[in-house]
Amino acid sequence: MSNVTINTAGAEQVASTSDRRARITGVILLLLSALVLFALDVAPGEVATFRLTTVRDAVQLPDLVVPGGFNTIVAALLAFIGVRQFLRGGGKWSTLSIGGGLFLVVLAFLVWADAGKSFNLTGMLQATMVRAVPIALGGLAGVLSERVAVVNIAIEGMLLAGAFTGALVGSLIGSWVGLFAAVAIGGMFGMMLAALVVTFRMDQIIAGVVINLFVLGLTSYVTSQVFASNRWMNNAEVFRAWKIPLLSDIPVLGPVLFQQNIFVYGALILVGVATYYLFHTKGGLRARAVGEHPRAADTLGVDVYWTRYFHVTLAGMVAGFGGAWFTLGSVGRFDENMTNGKGFIGLAAMIFGRWHPVGALSAALIFGFADSLQQKLALLNTPIPSEFLAMAPYIATIIVVAGLIGKARPPAADGQPYVKE
Repeated sequence: MSNVTINTAGAEQVASTSDRRARITGVILLLLSALVLFALDVAPGEVATFRLTTVRDAVQLPDLVVPGGFNTIVAALLAFIGVRQFLRGGGKWSTLSIGGGLFLVVLAFLVWADAGKSFNLTGMLQATMVRAVPIALGGLAGVLSERVAVVNIAIEGMLLAGAFTGALVGSLIGSWVGLFAAVAIGGMFGMMLAALVVTFRMDQIIAGVVINLFVLGLTSYVTSQVFASNRWMNNAEVFRAWKIPLLSDIPVLGPVLFQQNIFVYGALILVGVATYYLFHTKGGLRARAVGEHPRAADTLGVDVYWTRYFHVTLAGMVAGFGGAWFTLGSVGRFDENMTNGKGFIGLAAMIFGRWHPVGALSAALIFGFADSLQQKLALLNTPIPSEFLAMAPYIATIIVVAGLIGKARPPAADGQPYVKE
């Protein structure tokens, strides 16, 4: 009898939580509807023109012309979904409602910003993919580390070390050697982090901060004392975009995915390989077991220490590759603290993506989209400062971390040291 009572109480609590989340979702959607209707209103007769191709593309597509009335339709749709969520509840559809609502708001914002003007939508999407690369690789490094229960705050330092090494070695020997050197130095710092937190059981947050500060101080010193007077040591050749035959001629999708440099292709391949490895191989199952219940994994014969060493080192190599993007994939030179917090944003993307490689990539694309849209807003002379738009992905991340779009649950043993008995 008592078990039935407990189960009933638990079911009622879950239902209450779901209803409360649905009502909050409904209110948010209604507020977004009002925002679109009053703040993003487009004058009657105005249209937004989005160019999908350039004169150099093999296949030409007509421009996408969106009438201003589109925003009114979006506002009405948001209001309808919001009222439905508030009155009837959404259950598992609450997450999809918020995600779809935000997507519609972004579309309405683009129509509002481009009303009476024209810009190349494909070019912005291509820039989105490029700018998402370091964040996606930083998020992937976090996934590989935290899936074996090691919190990797040092991703920022690993990115910075990869950028510095790529520029230095790339300038002295060549870009390809610089790329491999960046991967190697990232792996070295990954192994250092593993030694500190696995062998010496140092606090994982403090260990990551120490590595970040060490790399920042060392690279800043060399930049000001060595690179300033020896510019030839900081002038590497940048990897150019490589068009994949036939696929690059596909309208819209071709320039976005198949006219990129090695870092974009590498990021997509690494995300795919990591997803398959973690969820479809024996090694990935052992790694996830170590992250969820290391004691049980050890009992079944899994070497917890070696598994954590291997995956944290691998995460460092991924971060080193992502760091090389800043120099060898972008400007060809190293500037002080040029990663500018992208490693921490990668951690946010990891949480946004719920510790899944594909989820981290998806979250990184949101950050990359906001980053590329800032430049377009400057060209379109919109009345909203671009700095405000840059806040949107961070607000969305806070919402996800707060649990409004479903609770993001890390691996059960995340951040906990393991002592073998």
